[in-house]
Amino acid sequence: MRSGFKLAPSILSADFSDLRSALDICNAGGAHWIHVDVMDNQFVPNLTIGPPVVSSLRPVTQKFIDVHMMVIDPEELVEPFAKAGADNITFHIEATNDPEGIIDLIRSCGSKVGVSIKPKTPLEDIFPILDKVDVVLVMSVEPGFGGQGYLPESNERIGRIRSYLEENCLDRVLIEVDGGIKLHNAKQVIDAGADVLVAGSEVFKSTRPIDTIKDFYQLSAQ
Repeated sequence: MRSGFKLAPSILSADFSDLRSALDICNAGGAHWIHVDVMDNQFVPNLTIGPPVVSSLRPVTQKFIDVHMMVIDPEELVEPFAKAGADNITFHIEATNDPEGIIDLIRSCGSKVGVSIKPKTPLEDIFPILDKVDVVLVMSVEPGFGGQGYLPESNERIGRIRSYLEENCLDRVLIEVDGGIKLHNAKQVIDAGADVLVAGSEVFKSTRPIDTIKDFYQLSAQ
């Protein structure tokens, strides 16, 4: 197993009236990243949060803020999220005809760069740019809603990406997986090659969220 596994609890599943408590849970559990799902009701059928929420989180956490933009025209939101304090900004390969332009824009704003891919999009669409990003985010559900079941074919896709990265000396690129991640399937996703797991409802709908975060890290150590 690769070292350095990270859990990225998604605040989409947290209590929006008390996001400070969500951050406290992540701190107490030892989560490394905070995952922020951005949806525009156009690229995906849901509407969520924007840069002001990230701006409100930034002064009260030292955690790595991981922004996942599920939006059309992602280039329009790069600078606002970077200024709000995003450590990593991920765009969808399906949302642009100029991925290298968006990569350059994100870098110029001082954030790390991620590219995400939907379950039915050929992996070959992202292979040519993986040497230019820091994170590749594999969607293991169709993006748009939390609480969906993990698509088992995602393991094979994760494995193919891992093989590509290793064959091309790109081990520095992290594989992040988002969608349907639970304690009962986390180990197989990590074993498939994931470095970062996004977990929303499993953490924030738990009766013992702090322990749940710790349980993820125990699994990664096995």
